[in-house]
Order: sequence, then C-alpha cells, then structure tokens
Amino acid sequence: MATTEKDATLATLPRENERGNESGSFDDEKKGMNDVEVDLDHPGEVFVDARIIDLDDNGKERPITTDVDVATRLISLEDDPTLPCFTFRMWTLGLGLSCFGAVLGQIFYFRPQTIFVSPLFLQIIAYILGVGLEVVIPGPGNVTPGLKTRDTAFWRFFNPGPFNLKEHVAITIFASTASESALAISIFAADSLYYNISPNAGVGIFTLIGSQLLGYGMGGLMRSFLVYPTYIVFPNLLPTVQLFDALHRGKKFFLQKKRVRLFWGVFVGIFIWEWFPEYIAPTLTGISIFCLARQHSPWVTRIFGGAAGNEGLGLFALCFDWNYVGSGGSSLGALFTPFSTQLSLYFGVMICIIATCVVYARNTWNSQSFPFLSQELFTSNGSQYDQLAILDENFRLDESKLAVQGLPWFAGAQVLYRIGQNLAIGATFTHVAIWYGKEIRDAIRMYRSGDYVDAHMQKMQVYKEVPMLWYAGVLLGSFAMAMATVYTGHADLPWWGLIVALLFAAIFLPFVVLVYAITGFVPDSQSLVQILGAVIMPGSPQRNMYFTLYGYNSVLQARGLLRDLKMGQYTKLPPRVTFTVQSLGAVIGGLLNYVIMKVIIDAHRDILLDVQGSNVWSGQQVQSFNSDAVTWGALSEHLYTPTGRYGIIPLAIVIGLFVPIPFWIAHRLFPKIKADKVVTPVLCWTLGYLSVGINTSIFTTFLLAIFSQYYLRVYRPGWFRKYNFLMSAALDGGTQVMVFVFTFAVGGGSGKVTPFPNWALEILTIA
Repeated sequence: MATTEKDATLATLPRENERGNESGSFDDEKKGMNDVEVDLDHPGEVFVDARIIDLDDNGKERPITTDVDVATRLISLEDDPTLPCFTFRMWTLGLGLSCFGAVLGQIFYFRPQTIFVSPLFLQIIAYILGVGLEVVIPGPGNVTPGLKTRDTAFWRFFNPGPFNLKEHVAITIFASTASESALAISIFAADSLYYNISPNAGVGIFTLIGSQLLGYGMGGLMRSFLVYPTYIVFPNLLPTVQLFDALHRGKKFFLQKKRVRLFWGVFVGIFIWEWFPEYIAPTLTGISIFCLARQHSPWVTRIFGGAAGNEGLGLFALCFDWNYVGSGGSSLGALFTPFSTQLSLYFGVMICIIATCVVYARNTWNSQSFPFLSQELFTSNGSQYDQLAILDENFRLDESKLAVQGLPWFAGAQVLYRIGQNLAIGATFTHVAIWYGKEIRDAIRMYRSGDYVDAHMQKMQVYKEVPMLWYAGVLLGSFAMAMATVYTGHADLPWWGLIVALLFAAIFLPFVVLVYAITGFVPDSQSLVQILGAVIMPGSPQRNMYFTLYGYNSVLQARGLLRDLKMGQYTKLPPRVTFTVQSLGAVIGGLLNYVIMKVIIDAHRDILLDVQGSNVWSGQQVQSFNSDAVTWGALSEHLYTPTGRYGIIPLAIVIGLFVPIPFWIAHRLFPKIKADKVVTPVLCWTLGYLSVGINTSIFTTFLLAIFSQYYLRVYRPGWFRKYNFLMSAALDGGTQVMVFVFTFAVGGGSGKVTPFPNWALEILTIA
C-alpha cells in the first residue's frame, strides 16, 4: 500500500513529553491546517497518543466541523496489535452478558413502557466485571501470593494482563447484539395471541436465526462504502468510543484521571437524581407554565401539555427526566447528534405542531371524533376497532364481515405521522443521491484499489480482513433457512415474495445507513415494506407480517452490523473478532428470545390481549405490529388507494422524492445560505414526531442542542472534545442503570409493583 501524506504526518507526531510543529495535508477539507500537534496540556488527564489537534494562527483550538475532525481529533488513533481478544474473560463475560441481555430485552418487550437494553449499560457492566476477573483470576496478569503461576499460553488465556480495550469492545458488541428483541418475535407473539398459530420450536428457531443473519450477509458485502470511509461517522457511537478511550487509555489508576472522574461523578449524580422524576416526583417529567396558568383549557393542554402519555404537544414545556431527554428517550441525542440534524428536527417539530393543531381544528379525517393523540384504530363513533372481526378462518379479509364492521379510522395526528414517515422515505432516496453519490463512488473505487485515506482504516491494515466469501456464505445460508421455514412454518408467503422482500432490503440499505451514519437519523423503511407487501400480495395480514420481517428486519440487522463494524474500526478491534461475536450474539439472542417469549405468553396471555394491560405486563408492541399488518395486509385496497380514505399516505413517498431538490437548487445558486445543511429526511419525518407519547422533552433537548452542538463546539472546542461526549455517555449510562434497578426493585419487573409511600409524599409536601 502506498504511503500517504497522512501516514507521514502520523509517523512524525510527537509522543510523551515532546512537542512538534509538523504540518500535513489530509484532503481538500484539511488544506491549510496549521501546527498539527498532540494535546499534552493536561498529562495523565487527557489522551497521550496520536490525536491531532488543529490550532489556528493564534494558537487556539479550532472548532470540530468536518468528518476528518471527528476521526482525528475526537477518536484516538493509538493501537496495540498485540493485545489479546479471544481470552477467557471475553468468552465468559461475552456469553454471560449476551444471555443476560437477551432475556432482559425480551422481558422489556412485554413491558408497559418501551425500554431497551442499552449498549452503554452493558459496556459499563462489562468493564466492572472485567476488572474484577483481572484481579481474581490467576495468571501472568495477576500473580497471586502463594500460588505459583507460569507464563504459558494456558495461563495467558485466562488472565493475560490488565482487562484491555479489545476484550471490552468485543464483549460489548457480543452482548448488545444479543439484547435486541428480534422482529420475528412480534410475528410469533401476534400469531399466538390473535390467530392461535404456534409454529414448532424448530421452525421458530430457524426462522429467527435466518431472519437475523440475512442482514448480516447484506451489510458485510456493502461495508466498503458503508463503513470504511471517513465520512461514515455514526454520531451515536462517539460517546461509547470516548468512554472506551477514557477507561483504557492513560494511567492505570483511572480514578486519578480528570476525564474518568467526571464520568463517574456525572454517572452517580444522574443515577441518584433519576429516582425523583421516575419514582418520587413524576411531575418533574414535564412542567409547563402555560398549563399551570390555564389548567382547564383543552387547547392549552393540547398545545403546551405532554407530561402524560398522549396528552399534548409539549410546546415550551421543561422536562427534568433524562430518561426522556437523553438519547434513550424521545431525543435523537442532544449532546452528540450533529447540529444540522437537530436544527432540521426542531424546525420540523414546529411544522408538526402547526399541522397537528390545524388538522384537529378543521376536523380533517374526522379527527374530532377521536382522541387528539393516539395510535389505536377506531370506528366512526370513536370506539376501539375490532380488527379480527373482519377476517375469515384463514385470517384473510372477509368482505361481508367488513361491510358490517366498516373501515377503521386513525386519529388525525397518526395520519400525519404516517405521511411524515413516507415523505422521509422518498426524501432519503433523493437526498443520498444528490449529496453523497460522488462520495459513494469514490469509496468503492478506493476500496478496490486498496488506497485507504481514512486514518483509522490505515491502522486496521495490520489485521486480517473478513473475506467476502464469509459474508456471502452467511447470506446464502440464512436465505436457505428463510426459504425452508417460509413453507414449513405456513407463513403464507410465496417464494418469490421472499426474494422481492430481500431485493428491496438490499436496494434501500445503503440509503438508510448513509443518512444514519452521517446525520444520526434513522430513516424507517418499515412503512414502505408494508406498502410494497400490500401492493403485490393484498388481503392477508400473515403475508404482510412475513414480508415485513424479511424486507425490513434485514435492513435493521445490517444497519446494526455496519455500526458495530465502525465501532471496531474506531477501537481497532480485529475484523474477524467482530464478525465472530456479532454472529454468535445474533444466534444466542434469537434462541433466548424465543424461549422467553413462550414463557411470558403462556403465563400472561389474558393480560397481553388486554388493551390496557397491567403495571407489569403489556402487549402494546404486539398489538401495534398486528394492527399495521391488518390495515396494510387486509385493508390496503380500501384505505390506501388513490381514492381511498388515506390515499395520501402511500402517495407521500412520491412527494418526498422531490423535497430535497429545492434545497439542492438553492445551494447551487446561493451557497452562503447553507441549504446543503438541511437534512430533508429528518424534516419530513418530524411531521408526525409528536403523534403519541410523552412530549415534554422536546423544548429541553432543543436548548441542550444549542448549548452543546453550537456554543461548546464553536466557542469551547477543547472542552467539547475532551468532555462533551463522555458526559453524554455518563448521563445515558447512569439513567439506564437506574431504570434497570428501578424496574426490578419497585417497578414490577420482579412481579410486584411498590408505589412510593404516601407518608413520604406528605413529608416532602410539608418540607
């Protein structure tokens, strides 16, 4: 491989207590860079490695603005290829936390409040346990007094030394891959609860494994332009990667390091604080001065309320619960999502508020007959729609029963949500084509020639790459499993339907990942898959569910694989290690998902079928998935044709194709107005952003975005680089650990809900 200017620059960077003034040119974005140097202003507190700090003519640090800045100034370039990965600690903690995460994630799937097992939570637990095993297990890394240990391969496998970065990253990827509930579970749960269909265990397990690994094969084959280039950033990885850096780089006594002390201080502080909004004083979830001033005005509540589920739009409300403000809640991640993405989001939110109020006030789509915000289906008089009353014994649409029951209605805000989703899908295609088409072609060309410009990818050349044949084998093997289980499991999906679903997934995958990797926003392709399934195979909810499984879940899984491959690139985890832990995590997660789902459904069937559920268990996610399958699979020809009640919803995809074009023209004519910074898929998607849920966090996250992504990034670039993303990880991690403890201690996860005692409330009121 030819030596590049970047190689030369990195090779001459000063180390330890030396400083240098070498300068270099990376690409057009970095021309004119002055005084490339290593930041050693705070030895032992910041990073002592090959991190590039860009200074202006006055010696002050420049703001981080480009993708090259992110790659070389936020993320460490240091690597030690001799660090072991496949150790006893990695396998023990990887397998153990994978089982733990898979079981917990499946339990959370059937909870009243949608909660996910956070990778940050698993990352923190893995570190604590890994350091513990480092101390406990004898070996070259821990010579226990009185116990003679030999520095042999056997003992190095058990404890080769300090718990290292590569072990930690592998465990985190292993466990987080397993902890996400597989989409196939939604089908099995819906079949069992609503259709009395229960596939045998073999068919169910192979359906899970096949549907989970199809995306892995697709994603791996496209990694040359969806992982390797510098412009592929994945903003949501930055807090995680900086936490890895803080825990594993620098001095051994990590508590003496300022950055890690900040992390643990914020982590403990938010863990303690979250007990107040989550348990002691839920009022802190949302405070609105307008609602307090006009407590009996329905319109004030609709516009400014939002502390309770489906209450209002949350305009100017303040939220003090990081569970909703942080990246695990309704926010995209105020402290790490690019500012252009967030401005597009909040400008779209204002359009959403105006549109939702206008639709309800004008009674568009009969909106005033239904709740202001809701995700359910209704009859014309506002009662809940019985979706099973229109199907025959083969679970296909019965026209005579439909004539009696009538067509269902959506709340007006829910119609806007579905229009916004489809506008975003169309905008994604055009947005990627006109703004990133050249970069994609260049990335593929460089991959074929072996000329890697990315600094991290150059470092990865010391490791063996995963052959394309491995990913092709995963794709072909999982396709064979999917084809076999489609017929043996009576999925009502023809063979050509499976192939069409996979072709769609392969076409849409690059567009979804590029927008996600560059802007931090994930375009949701599920609606488009359901529309396609309804068009080519109408009349059957079963067909639509399985078409969605293979057309949408494949994109979902591929996106996760590509994100983890980028994490491996940032942290210098060997590609074959990443491939191994991802594949095993998907298989282990799928197996345990299936077992836990069967146990929960058998024990709580009546509660899961109930619309309200209980404080402990709920079938809300299954209900929502099945409702979409019924409306798209059985009723699409009645609801979504051009003359149908909601014909505008599928038409929005076509309209969305043209949304980015005016911004592209404006940028060509008037480049100074920065029209290229508008993320049109986000702008479209937010049309229905506030259609359900608790909405009081919107204004708070907007204020945080201005403070973090504008003020700190521009005016305090040094602090932003050192602490911003680490603080985001601490806030999210502490909150998610608290939610886990709260769920099983008093929230009902263990089977019993313990409300906060009234006498304590009285004492707090008196005080």
